[in-house]
Amino acid sequence: MPKATLIRRHPVVSWTSAAVLVASCLTGCVASSAQEISAPSPKPLAPCAWWYGIGQPPTSREIELAAKRYQVVVFNADQGAAMRRLRQLNPRVKVLVYKDLSSTRNYPGAVDGGQDAAFLPSGIGYVAAQEHHPDWFALDVKGRRIEWQGYPKHWQMAVWNPDYQQAWTDAVVAEVKREGWDGVLADNDFNSLSHYSPAVLAGTANVAETDRKLRDGLDAFLAKAGDALTNSDKVLVPNVSETHLVPGRWTAHSRFGGAMEENFGFRENGGTGGLLTFRGNEFQELRAQAALGESWLLLVTRTRNAREERSGYASAALLAGPHTCWTPATTNDYRDPEWSSLQDSGLGEAVDAASRLPNGVWTRTFTHGWVAVNPTASTQTVVAPEGLVRPGTPTPSATPSPSTTPSPSTTAPPSPTSTAPPPPLTVEAADAVILVDPQQLVKRGAWRVTRDEFRVGRLWAR
Repeated sequence: MPKATLIRRHPVVSWTSAAVLVASCLTGCVASSAQEISAPSPKPLAPCAWWYGIGQPPTSREIELAAKRYQVVVFNADQGAAMRRLRQLNPRVKVLVYKDLSSTRNYPGAVDGGQDAAFLPSGIGYVAAQEHHPDWFALDVKGRRIEWQGYPKHWQMAVWNPDYQQAWTDAVVAEVKREGWDGVLADNDFNSLSHYSPAVLAGTANVAETDRKLRDGLDAFLAKAGDALTNSDKVLVPNVSETHLVPGRWTAHSRFGGAMEENFGFRENGGTGGLLTFRGNEFQELRAQAALGESWLLLVTRTRNAREERSGYASAALLAGPHTCWTPATTNDYRDPEWSSLQDSGLGEAVDAASRLPNGVWTRTFTHGWVAVNPTASTQTVVAPEGLVRPGTPTPSATPSPSTTPSPSTTAPPSPTSTAPPPPLTVEAADAVILVDPQQLVKRGAWRVTRDEFRVGRLWAR
């Protein structure tokens, strides 16, 4: 991963202003001399790989593999030893600890023998809340605690309660500093309780008011926890959901080190529509964050087939930057370290900004390749640069095949140079095309490349 510092000490207002400036420049602007920045621009590298390793304890072999593959890894709080071993193998990997913002839990492992575990998946233990702060449990209009459907023994907490916010923050910051994590992956920064329960919160009249209360509470919660972690030189990366529905929410919630999109490249309408990520303002906010190059974009695409894998990786490539990381997810419980062959395709560094064609297709060119994403719900066509091939194409031979020189009497006249443009490519709805320089297929077999070893137009050996 790049060696540049992730966290810069500047007020939220300044960060937001910079994000707005970048977002506006993506649609076309000319910066004045007073706005020019002397520091070198961050390199928009092809998406790095990351591991959301919360499914089960990692094995020694998986940790060794992670040190070679990933720029960011997330572990459960009880995997401090795995974090330290990973650091020994690769000190540049950022290792975050999983903590849930919105629930406390009393399943085995979170509560054992009537006591909260030493290392919790949440910030506040169930037993501690039960004994000392039962008011921190969220209640429905009938005064009942809210257990998440599909997730037994996960209990919704009063994320709007300032005392709960402060206690969570104090406990998590202390643990992160003591154990040596780089920061926190904060799960369930959600937009609506309806994904977990149809309950209406006490004091609200309907589902809309319930969701507004939760969102407002999480806004304040993120600010409190984010400030505390930033002041401790740690990052806060929330798993923020459905930001296409609330303009500005992604930008606001990613300002303490980044954000995670767990449904990146998700297809609408039960798998028959376009790509949800491109709806609303979300994609523009993601682009602005990637262009700034100061915080993590951790992207997850559910990949049940090759189309989802292509569209997920290529959409992440449209957001290429120094801290854009993507992973496929072939299981719902994240039990395995994930890897896609597309992550080894060798696109290189982006040489232009992602651009949208009139038909809705997005494209971007790299030093060693090109991507096109069709986020629409209908088939589109696009013209690709010449001389590129799809990853997985048989590797070209490094040695030319011998040929026989014809005699002068049989030499055919030279063919006229063709000036016809390459034929357009068809891109199905919610699909993508990824093309690479065929010489990369040779190089990738002989060279091992990491993100710190990219140079413009060249590849350097380890």
